[in-house]
Amino acid sequence: MDRVEVDLYAHESNFAVLRVPPRRFPGVLIQGDSLSTLCATIAELRSAIEAGDIDGALEWVDDLAGELGGRLDGYVAVLDEAGIPLPFSRPGPADGSSAVRSSDR
Repeated sequence: MDRVEVDLYAHESNFAVLRVPPRRFPGVLIQGDSLSTLCATIAELRSAIEAGDIDGALEWVDDLAGELGGRLDGYVAVLDEAGIPLPFSRPGPADGSSAVRSSDR
């Protein structure tokens, strides 16, 4: 195990934005339980697709889009507040941000 200093920009119970040297841009820390939940959602999505359940699959896609889009929105807000440019094009509703909802299809 290495011990290194990191730049911590945000840390809430289930959301942290930090930069680990030598990386130029901060990243998002995903806790193990949250990662497990995301993987379980992907497994449910796959099962729905394999069963031909398009409506069910779309529900799982909406869950993933909401979870990941919310994290992306938080990341963008933290970098904006810190005055750090984004390492990608600014996301919009078509990019999977939390602005994407099933009613937007």
